[in-house]
Amino acid sequence: MRTLVNLFDRFDKLDTNINKWLVAHSIGILRFSMGIVFVAFGILKYFNGISPIESLATRTTNVLTLGIFSGHGAMIFVATLECIIGFCFLSGMFLRVGVWLLAVQMIGAMSPLLFFPAELFPGPFHAPTLAAQYIIKDIILIAAGMVIASTWTGARIVAKPQSLRSTLGKRVPNVYKNMTVVH
Repeated sequence: MRTLVNLFDRFDKLDTNINKWLVAHSIGILRFSMGIVFVAFGILKYFNGISPIESLATRTTNVLTLGIFSGHGAMIFVATLECIIGFCFLSGMFLRVGVWLLAVQMIGAMSPLLFFPAELFPGPFHAPTLAAQYIIKDIILIAAGMVIASTWTGARIVAKPQSLRSTLGKRVPNVYKNMTVVH
């Protein structure tokens, strides 16, 4: 029994150390990962026939820009926007601009759900197509962008190391503090 308790204590220390590392590095990793994703998917859109969402993105951009961008020009617009967002996230420079551009881009990315629902949910029980699933997963990018945006004014994750045993019975650790607004 003592060996089991000793193993649990060792795991608890490992868990606490991993948590400290995550507190120190996770937002930076999230920012960099999003930058890679946006640059990679943006680059795909520069080339005809490469992006699996090309047709839908082109039609959506055409609708949203009232025809200003159409055809491959619409894809070039979206590709450039995504690459700028990606470079802002990768470099950490102009991050505030990058997050605002992300907000605009996400409105465009989610718009096909409103513009083309019959095309995106055609099957039995209105099951989403692969394109619809591709769009719906952008909810995660929106949430990640919100986390990154929270760091503009210095918000940081603060480590409050707790043993694994003390957190097992809790649903969600207390992550909120009273905040005062500075004008």
